Amino acid sequence: MEEKFNRLIFIPVAAVLFLMIGYQYVCPADSNTCYFRTDDQGLFQRHSSGFESLYPEPDADEDLPSKITSRFNFTERDLDRHVDFHIRGEDVMVFLHIQKTGGTTFGRHLVKNIQLEQPCDCMPGQRKCTCHRPGKAESWLFSRFSTGWSCGLHADWTELTSCVPVVMNKRDKKSAPKSKRNFYYITMLRDPVSRYLSEWKHVQRGATWKTALHMCDGRPPTQDELPACYSGEDWTGVPLADFMNCPSNLANNRQVRMLADLSLVGCYNMSSMSELERGRVLLASAKTNLRNMAFYGLTEFQRKTQYLFERTFGLRFIRAFTQINSTRAASVGISEKVRWRIEGLNALDVELYEYAKELFLRRYQYNRQQQHQEERLRRRQERQHRQRMHRTYLAQLWRLGGGGGGEEEDEEKEEKAVEEVATTEDYSSQVVRW
Repeated sequence: MEEKFNRLIFIPVAAVLFLMIGYQYVCPADSNTCYFRTDDQGLFQRHSSGFESLYPEPDADEDLPSKITSRFNFTERDLDRHVDFHIRGEDVMVFLHIQKTGGTTFGRHLVKNIQLEQPCDCMPGQRKCTCHRPGKAESWLFSRFSTGWSCGLHADWTELTSCVPVVMNKRDKKSAPKSKRNFYYITMLRDPVSRYLSEWKHVQRGATWKTALHMCDGRPPTQDELPACYSGEDWTGVPLADFMNCPSNLANNRQVRMLADLSLVGCYNMSSMSELERGRVLLASAKTNLRNMAFYGLTEFQRKTQYLFERTFGLRFIRAFTQINSTRAASVGISEKVRWRIEGLNALDVELYEYAKELFLRRYQYNRQQQHQEERLRRRQERQHRQRMHRTYLAQLWRLGGGGGGEEEDEEKEEKAVEEVATTEDYSSQVVRW
């Protein structure tokens, strides 16, 4: 009786041990290939997190969510950004530098961190670098660190599009009708609240940007159109409340204003249309110009910005971009009420940034998918090339060995030999991996 009881106990214990051993074999301790499920999809499920599991980004701090909530209808044309940039020809890269968006850091990357046949010549102690085309005394880059503020301090889209062609033709001693150039505009954007706080801290330390021209329709704004927010030399030490209370503060919705075509709203003449209509036109123009730019990056996604730039222009950076989150704006503690106030003052910038962020992340996903397909095609071509080489090699061995028979018999033997070789190689690779 006792022996029969022990035999009955042994059967379930052995079954449990068998299941445990089998589970450890299928799902090792350090593996993430299996995990428990509490829904109706079964006890185990192979791990899959969509696109990001297939194409992970090297820096984990910038991982994308598996799904991006879609608010805007972007076409494949909007996502597919590739520029055939002829650095030896007439093409010019134009950097639109918006204040406090990380543009200074990105501008330095452009002149000091790109792998070029003829690198930019940056002399110690000098702010500007000489960025000439290979074999030509002509500049391929229009930016603060290459050509200086040739169109005015922090020139916006309205100023640059009318000024850059004239300035570049003068610099290269070419007449506009004879010189057909491609101007590729690029810029950086930043979260509006962080950018606004960063500008306030910068102004608080004495920054003014008083020498900015703000040219529009051939003239700068009048004093009545753009009154100053302060009476002294600068606005040093300004409290945040006073900074927010100035209605003519250009920090408000700066990113939309600098990316839009201001001639559509009468430039700085606020009486040309209602404030609501003016905002609608400016936002639509800024979105269109941003979408049609050759490239833009986001301060909050440095590595993705580097990746998309390299994919867009076919250029490579020497060193990887660094994500720095410990900025002055990040150290500013504000209440929820103040944050809402800042978001209200920058409502257009908030809308633009949401638009830009979704487009940016979708372009990143699109390019990662394209890169994956390119690598898969390359591997297939390499495999086909190796098979052809094997077939040719075996055919030569067969002929040297005096193989008889007809051509059909030779081909059958060659194909059989190739299949045997391929099978052996595949099996060997599996053995190594196991």
